[in-house]
This record gives sequence, C-alpha cells and structure tokens, in this order.
Amino acid sequence: MSNLSRAQVESAIREYIDPWLERDLLSAKCIKDIRTDDGKVHVEVVLGFPAAGYEERLAGELRRRIMAVEGVDEVTITTGTRIIRHAVQKGVKPLKEVKNVIAVASGKGGVGKSTTAVNLALALQAEGASAGVMDADIYGPSLPRMLGIKEKPESKDGKSMEPVIAHGLQSMSIGYLVDEETPMIWRGPMVTQALLQLINDTNWRGLDYLVVDLPPGTGDVQLTLAQKIPVSGAVIVTTPQDIALLDARKGLKMFEKVGVPVLGIVENMATHICSKCGHEEPIFGEGGGERMAEQYGVTLLGSLPLDISIREQADSGHPTVLADPEGRLAAIYRDIARRMAAQLSLRPRDFSHKFPGIVVEKQTGDR
Repeated sequence: MSNLSRAQVESAIREYIDPWLERDLLSAKCIKDIRTDDGKVHVEVVLGFPAAGYEERLAGELRRRIMAVEGVDEVTITTGTRIIRHAVQKGVKPLKEVKNVIAVASGKGGVGKSTTAVNLALALQAEGASAGVMDADIYGPSLPRMLGIKEKPESKDGKSMEPVIAHGLQSMSIGYLVDEETPMIWRGPMVTQALLQLINDTNWRGLDYLVVDLPPGTGDVQLTLAQKIPVSGAVIVTTPQDIALLDARKGLKMFEKVGVPVLGIVENMATHICSKCGHEEPIFGEGGGERMAEQYGVTLLGSLPLDISIREQADSGHPTVLADPEGRLAAIYRDIARRMAAQLSLRPRDFSHKFPGIVVEKQTGDR
C-alpha cells in the first residue's frame, strides 16, 4: 500500500513555473483536482487562458515531475480551459456578449500596431478562444485590407449591425461602411460617437476576447475607449527606438490614469531580417521594450522581427498567423497571445452580473 500524499504531489507541481503565467499552477489557482490512489495520481488542470498549442507540453512537464515522486506508479493529467469575464473600469457596464475587451495601443504611428492587433486576434483563435477584432481607427481604417474583406455589414433590424466574419474572426471597422479612398473629414465628437456606435451596436456573439485596434496617440478616441467602453486590459506596441518608447510611455501612463491594467508590452521590429541572406540586425536599437517593461513593472509579452513577410501577408489579406500557421513568426504571435491572455487571467474577475439591479418605485394611493 502506497503512503503517497496529496502534499507530495503538490510539492512536485510547484516545481514547474508556467512560462505564460510566470508562477506555479497552484498559486495561479489552475489546479482544480488532485487524487491519489495506491500509486496512481490524477491531476485536473483548468487554465484561465487559451493554450491549445501548449496543453500537451504542459501535461508532459507535470507528468515528468510527479512521476519522480517516490511511490508514484501512474500519472494521469487532464487539461482544459475556462475563460472568464474580468473586471473593467469602475462605472462602465460590460458588453453583454463579450467577456473581455483588449485594447492594443501605441504612442505613435508606424510601429506595426494594427498588424500586431490582427495577428493577436488570430493567434487567440488558433489557441482555442472565440475572438473578434475591431478597428477603432476612424480616420485610417486598415482592417478591411488586412483581412481581405470588402463586404458591408448586414443589419437585420435597421438599428444594429452583424459583425463581418473573416477567417473565423468576428470583425468590425468603419472601413466596411465607407469607400477605401474616402477621407473621414470629421471632428472629434463625431469620431467618438462613431466609435461608440461601432462597438455597442454590433451584435457580437459569445466572444472570449475582442481585440480593439486603437489609433496611435492619446487623444479623443483613446480617452473615449478608456472611459466609456469596458476594457479588461491594454497592450502597448512599440519599437526599440528611443522616440517610439518615449511615446509608448505616454500611452501606458494614460491607461494607468483611467484604471485600465496594462497587460504588457510588445516590442515590434526588434531586429531586421535580411530577405537575401537571413542576417539579423537590431537596426532600431536593442532592449528598449525590456527596459520599459522593467521600469513600469509590466510584462514584456514578446519581441517580433522586422520581416518583409509580415508586411506582405497583411497587405494581401492573409496575416502571418493565417498565412504561415506553422512558421516561426506565427509561433511568436501565439506565444505573445498566450502570455497576454495569461496575464489577464490573473486579474480580478467581474462580479457585476451577480449584483441585483435596484429599482426605486414611487408609491401612490392612501397610506
């Protein structure tokens, strides 16, 4: 008869630090059940983030450590995912059919933010989540081109719109409603009203994550999103260049001031890869994203190279995660998506739906 205890199994599990959560699975509350029976161990793991490309490796890592415990003869690991709704800014009501809104922002243009946002949405989907993407850049919408979509959204009731389905993603952009070459000559109030209508009047359906591609800067649109739209977390995209990092810091500070947690930083164009010889060189500098992450106590979600294929695939309507799903670049996007969603899974959950509504009724008649 084995004297194997639950404490021994827990000790073995604690030895494994999950690369995405950056902590052990017990402290991250991902171990839902441990059973021991005469040398046989069963462990149930439920992650709070999509990880289809990681679950097999995770099970192997845990199995190897538990098998090393004295008295263990057999180990069974079951893995699964449960994505929950996380807390948003105070006083902002969550979207009914969207569990989590993730804002992708940058302090300045030209850092590859839109390409990153689209690929992250596709990466979340590839990892097993129900994902959508919204283009919040009213003046320069790029989503229709990146997804290769020219159709207009349907309206079944004349008041709301159906999301345009592209490569399995639910999507919405002002670019679906106007001609590609038509300039949006609108003042700030019109732009913010259009943004609110796009996100609130779209019939999103059962999304785990809605990735919102913000325009660059910290102006009206960014403030509207941060103050009136329920955002679970933000991601800052920058390049290693000092001037880009300077502006990225402003975006990070803006989210801090409005109570939106920054899930991490994506360093884009970290190195240039020569299309002729494959030589890799940090033409925009080195380590800027890492230094910024350390300075502000946030996670460096990952670094992407300046690779011509990323641009070519986005321009052709088949972004990298879709065009080359088994390639090195797609793997980096999926790693970033896992780490981003894992960081969000550690944030407080939303309990607003559990509170009853309070209705004040005026009484009439004799007392």
